[in-house]
Amino acid sequence: MKVLVVVDMQKDFIDGALGTPEAVGIVPRVIQKIREFDGLVIATRDTHEEDYLDTQEGNKLPVRHCIRGTDGWEIHPEIQMLLTEEPIDKPTFGSAELGQMLKARQDTGETIEDITLIGLCTDICVISNALLLKAYLPETQVSVDASCCAGVTRESHEQALNAMKMCQVEIV
Repeated sequence: MKVLVVVDMQKDFIDGALGTPEAVGIVPRVIQKIREFDGLVIATRDTHEEDYLDTQEGNKLPVRHCIRGTDGWEIHPEIQMLLTEEPIDKPTFGSAELGQMLKARQDTGETIEDITLIGLCTDICVISNALLLKAYLPETQVSVDASCCAGVTRESHEQALNAMKMCQVEIV
């Protein structure tokens, strides 16, 4: 089985509180990638509560974003329409639930041939989930489609891609 992980393609990361022109620019490629993908598509959704600014992340990044139930928390509507499963809500950069779920599928006999990650932000949540998945499934090929990712900055996007290469994540 092939798996496509669509990381945090939410309004606040695309054109909302933390949006960038680069994030807006990848939306058509992400939609095309999902449409053409032959396998399991799983989306993650960055999810914070009203007390976000009182959290460790909120202290280090004091920009309210992806607050559960707000417009900014929502997956881009064209992407949401393509999803067949409910997104995995994650309160942290990496989703332990995602890793556990895919490992459980592998442990019960499903062979996960490869996992491809796309989405936002390359330098925070994409890299966190790629490395987490390498830890849960060390013999599964993990790759990132760089053309379907954007970082906080172009420089940090490139740095994250290079860091993932060093950790044996294939960059395509």
